[in-house]
This record gives sequence, C-alpha cells and structure tokens, in this order.
Amino acid sequence: MKNKNKRVTYDSVGISTSKDKTKMSGIGQYLKTDDKNVLNGLGPFASLYDFNAKAKELGIKDPLLVLKMEEPGTKQLLAARHGYGESIGHDVVNHIVNDILALGGIPFALLDCIVRGSEDDKSTLEIVKGFSDACRLNDMSLVGGEVSIQPDVMADKGSYVLSAALAGMVDRANVIDGSKMKVGDKILAVASNGLHTNGYTLARKLKIDPKKIMKPHVTYYPAIKDLLGKNQITGLAHITGGGMAGNLSRIIGDNVSAEIDLNKLQILPIFHEIQRKSNNFESDMLKTFNCGVGLLVVAPEKHADKISEHISKFHNCYPIGEITERKSKPVIYKGETTWPKK
Repeated sequence: MKNKNKRVTYDSVGISTSKDKTKMSGIGQYLKTDDKNVLNGLGPFASLYDFNAKAKELGIKDPLLVLKMEEPGTKQLLAARHGYGESIGHDVVNHIVNDILALGGIPFALLDCIVRGSEDDKSTLEIVKGFSDACRLNDMSLVGGEVSIQPDVMADKGSYVLSAALAGMVDRANVIDGSKMKVGDKILAVASNGLHTNGYTLARKLKIDPKKIMKPHVTYYPAIKDLLGKNQITGLAHITGGGMAGNLSRIIGDNVSAEIDLNKLQILPIFHEIQRKSNNFESDMLKTFNCGVGLLVVAPEKHADKISEHISKFHNCYPIGEITERKSKPVIYKGETTWPKK
C-alpha cells in the first residue's frame, strides 16, 4: 500500500545536511594555530589543550584557570542588519579578554557559539574569521565551537546570537583582585573608542548612525600584558554596563574607597550626541555607558607614571582619581560633567 504522507526531510524544513562538509572545511581554516598546546583540531567531540605545558611556557608556577563566558548584547542585531559580521566577532573576543585581564589572566583558548535563524554560510564564515583574527591579536587560539541553525527559535531568519567561552590562566601569586589596594594608589583612565558592547538598546532606540557606533570593542591585553606579574598594578576594572562606578566597585575592598574626578573625564563626542538625543541626566549616562573610559587601572603612586607612559603607547591614558580611606560608598564621584543633573 502506497504511503500518502508527504515526504518531509531535514533539508526541507531549513536545515541543510548536504552543506555540512563544505561549511566545516571553510570553518577549519580559521582554527589553524601555531600553538603546539592545541592537541586536536576540527572533528573530535571536544577540544584538547595541554594546560600544564602552557603554564610552563609562560613561567607560571602555581597556575589558576580564569574562565569567562560572554556575548555582545544587542550590538549583534545591528551587526546582522548592516553587515558587521567579522567586526562583531572581534567584539565578543575583546570583551571577554578584557574581563579575564581584570584578574591578571592571560588568555589561551576560546570556544565560540553561533546560533542562526537560517543557513548563511558566507555570514557564518565572516563571524568565525572575526573570532579567529581577534584570537590571534590576543595571543590565543580559537580551538572549537558550535554553529546551530534554529529556524523556529530565531524569529528573524537573518539574525544570529553569538557567545564565547574563554580559558585563561594566572599565577596564584599574581592574581589582581583589588585586595592589595592602599590609600594613595592612583587611578588611571584608559580610553575607549566608543560604546564598546554596552548601551546599544538605547542607541538603537535613538536611531544613532551605525557607522558611529560599530567600531569593535577595544582589547586592552596588548597594552597591559607586559605589566602583569610585576606587582605594579593593584586593580583593574573593565568598564562595561554599570559604568565606572558600577564596575570599579566590584574590586574595591571594605576598607577603602575610589574617588573619581569627573572634571578630568575625557568624554567622547558620541556620548554627547547620545545625551542630547536622549535628554538623559549625568547620573544616567554614567551608569549606562563607559563615557570614554574602557579600563581603569589602579597602581601605587610610585609606579603610576611609568604604567601610564607604557599604556599611552597603545591608548590614551591619563590620571582620573585615587584610592582614599573608606567613605560612604565604594566609589565616589567628585567634580562634574557638562551634562544636566537630576
């Protein structure tokens, strides 16, 4: 008896099995690495990495893993709509590298994940290339990942959701967690290049020109890596959602406070444009955006000038505050911007 049911294949519902081999070979080129500690490549169920050999190579005697996962927020929606696939890969990697850098971590291996609403090999390869190139710029390897097509989960067939997990390491003796901060330590501001990966839901609502806000998130690892392990830095804060106060407070101990002088804050023009269009108060801007500061570095006064001089070879770097005796809050703003107050 003839089966009257219509034939329904995986390909017919939007998932191409015939393209898998071609797609995987395209991705494979971006997993090539000179790191001999990467022990396998594309194909196995998981990635193998010789952690002990890497620690020895780095001269780390008592290694701790530093682990972090991250995603680029709604900036990826603009990336999908305006063709910034390669750039958004850099955003994810650089953001996550900065996060482990805040603990003194040295990155070595990254896994990415791309969830799409439909097949788009060209776009997928652009994203993976971005991940791979950004890994190389941060002295690490893209060792594997996942590409998943989920047409019924993703309402917008042209959109995607990205994430990545990073492994780094730090010598136990060289962990930077703010516990060594002392009264009199200086706080240095290291410039951002724009929004980085925070505040895009508001920026999209205001219809800010994507060309003004799609520069990749800055990585601070190249500027900071030669300063690690020298006991010259007592605190690092990656300035993302929550602004300077929200992120610096995460590393401030109970016995000190950080005083930030807003008169010294070098605000980038894009944040003035956002403030004008949104009519936000100063407090709203400071807790939503980095406002021109992507990293805060805390160091003893005797090291601060040399650290600033070194970082200035890579980014604009300037003094913006100091560590004081404990006050009412972990982070205190003094001075003011030109933005309206509540």
